[in-house]
Amino acid sequence: MNSNVENLPPHVLRLVYKEVSALAADPPEGIKIYPSDEDITELHTAIEGPEGTPFVGGVFRMRLVLGKDFPAVPPKGYFLTKIFHPNVGHKGEICVNVLKRDWKAELGLRHVLLTIKCLLIHPNPESALNEEAGRLLLENYTEYEARARLLTEIHAMTGPAGSSGASSEANDGPQPKKHAGDLAKRTGGGANGGGVVLPAVPAALGNGASSSSSINNIAVKKKADKKRALRRL
Repeated sequence: MNSNVENLPPHVLRLVYKEVSALAADPPEGIKIYPSDEDITELHTAIEGPEGTPFVGGVFRMRLVLGKDFPAVPPKGYFLTKIFHPNVGHKGEICVNVLKRDWKAELGLRHVLLTIKCLLIHPNPESALNEEAGRLLLENYTEYEARARLLTEIHAMTGPAGSSGASSEANDGPQPKKHAGDLAKRTGGGANGGGVVLPAVPAALGNGASSSSSINNIAVKKKADKKRALRRL
């Protein structure tokens, strides 16, 4: 889906940037935010499966896409992690009233994210996109719960039990681009670099020769000094 940055008025872009920045700094409980510096009109998130639901233990990646008429028109929501839920279509599209007839421009993105999280707790079979999930929810909850839990374990669980859905906290969303400065931070570069602290290089090794050749030179020098000392005896 193409970016709508160029289609939105500057004042709307400023409001979106302000709200996304606030969400990233103080996200709703159980939701992580992954804003994009390149496209502020597409917000990636990860929602933790709520306790007491078949989705508990899973992490579900999702995105909100803001159209050219936002905020007059609600954003569109899509689950990127496969989920068995009445209100989530087979392509990940989300059906919830706040993204349709109940939308108001003043509601904001935080309200949308909280509503989608609540949808995991209280599905609405009356507006089902996944008819099979909606039918099982009404007629055989045990079977619905088993199906939903199975897909959660396959696609949304972290660690060895999960396959390729969600991953650990460091990998459960779009990854930032790597820069040369990041490597310096990870390897203790700079005067007081963070990350992994490398052992200090002894001053005797100097900066020009390699470690192994320098150590050999030191050993040869020590042997020569010892021979000279023996001659003087």
